Amino acid sequence: MNLSEKLEMAHALSDLGVDVIEAGFPIASPGDFEAVREVARQVRGPIIAALARCREQDIERALEAVSEAERARIHVFLATSGIHLEFKLKMTKEDAIRQAVASVKHAKQYCPDVEFSPEDAARTDDEFLAEIVTAVIEAGATTVNIPDTVGYSTPREFAHKIHYLRDHVPGIEKAVISVHCHDDLGQAVANSAAAVEAGAGQVECTINGIGERAGNCSLEEIVMLLKVRQDLFNCTTGINTPLLVPTSRRLAQITGVRVSRNKAIVGQNAFAHEAGIHQDGMLKEPTTYEIMRPEEVGALKSDLVLGKHSGRAALGDRLKSMGINVSEAQLTAIFEKFKLVADQKKELTDEDLIAMAREVVGTNGGISHAWELTFLEAVSGTEKPAKVRMTIHSNEEPGADMTINVHAGDGAIDAVMLAVQEITGIDLSGAMHDPASVAPGGDALSRYIIELPTDDGRIFRGRGVSTDTVHAAALAAVSLANAIIADRKRREEQLKTSKPSHDNVIP
Repeated sequence: MNLSEKLEMAHALSDLGVDVIEAGFPIASPGDFEAVREVARQVRGPIIAALARCREQDIERALEAVSEAERARIHVFLATSGIHLEFKLKMTKEDAIRQAVASVKHAKQYCPDVEFSPEDAARTDDEFLAEIVTAVIEAGATTVNIPDTVGYSTPREFAHKIHYLRDHVPGIEKAVISVHCHDDLGQAVANSAAAVEAGAGQVECTINGIGERAGNCSLEEIVMLLKVRQDLFNCTTGINTPLLVPTSRRLAQITGVRVSRNKAIVGQNAFAHEAGIHQDGMLKEPTTYEIMRPEEVGALKSDLVLGKHSGRAALGDRLKSMGINVSEAQLTAIFEKFKLVADQKKELTDEDLIAMAREVVGTNGGISHAWELTFLEAVSGTEKPAKVRMTIHSNEEPGADMTINVHAGDGAIDAVMLAVQEITGIDLSGAMHDPASVAPGGDALSRYIIELPTDDGRIFRGRGVSTDTVHAAALAAVSLANAIIADRKRREEQLKTSKPSHDNVIP
């Protein structure tokens, strides 16, 4: 993220109600320093923290970056696991304690709020971890953060570590116990929750779980876990939960890193139900399959996803919600069409359903269609004119199917229009075409609308929906022809009924 994007997200986090924003690592680069400084200057509400290694120059740079914060924190860290001390720092345990204490004291001179992290605490032996945590609290640390830096721990193991510190660190009540869990084994949220149960008072987490490697504990997941299962955790957060989904989407837009559809809480499918049994339960009582309301996290509504596993009840409910009232027989016919299309595409949209309902219910005032497309084959390319073979069935003359081959130089759709025109006798040359996908996605249906204006200001309209654009155009052309023929018949009937009788004419 650039500076303006970081500021945008910092303001969003403030609105969300987070307690602390760790704005960056000022010593890392001039850009990081500038970002932390601007967040400290402009964002009010949360504590603004700056990260620093246990080195004087890091701490000085961090202090400078947060100097204008409404409330500032310096977060110093030093690795404590045997593997980090031996191979990365080449330092003894005694050296580590001395450096950690000196750094906390140095930061404390200028900033009353100091956090200390023993990096890779999950792989640090309990006895030494308790020893260094005791020392930094005595030096003035107000928060001690216990990180599972490489996502190695399990909930039971991590909870034990928190319990051990509470039992073996004198003065532990003087500091807030924090946890910072990574998701390498998919345990970040579970480990954080176990730590809260064991007595941790702060969880370090990120929107959408973004972070190093597999990421960090997901803010939205831990927040909603604590809220939904308050009976177990008996604690609350200050998070404004209806902003979870909007904040998640804002971050995804800024970073270009989208969350997966099945991501808990904020994923596109988090409140989506496709299975017919689930949908039936949801329609009767939402809590049968939802443990939280979508409005609680800022999602608009539960989504009964209509796909091949969906049932007739869900289809009927969706049609009703769109103001489409159909008879039981019509619903059955629509459901049959729905099942056929659902086998071709993963998810059907409201526009798809409207198109199917129109086909079944009809749009010609109850007059049956004169023509019905029964076969279409279209071939087009860059070297030869497009070729279309089409069969249209006449509903007015049983058995009178008409098949025609058309070659046209302007593409398959132009050939389709000529074929429909030749079979039906309707001039479509002045029609206006509006092709579009019904919804985004690789498997979206294609919607095709053709409008034909008349000299007296009226407009005839034909619609077609299919998984293939050329087929949709052919359906639309036949639909348009049917609308024009139906209008002609209606006018003829009106003329017949309005014609005066000779018996009543005065000579």
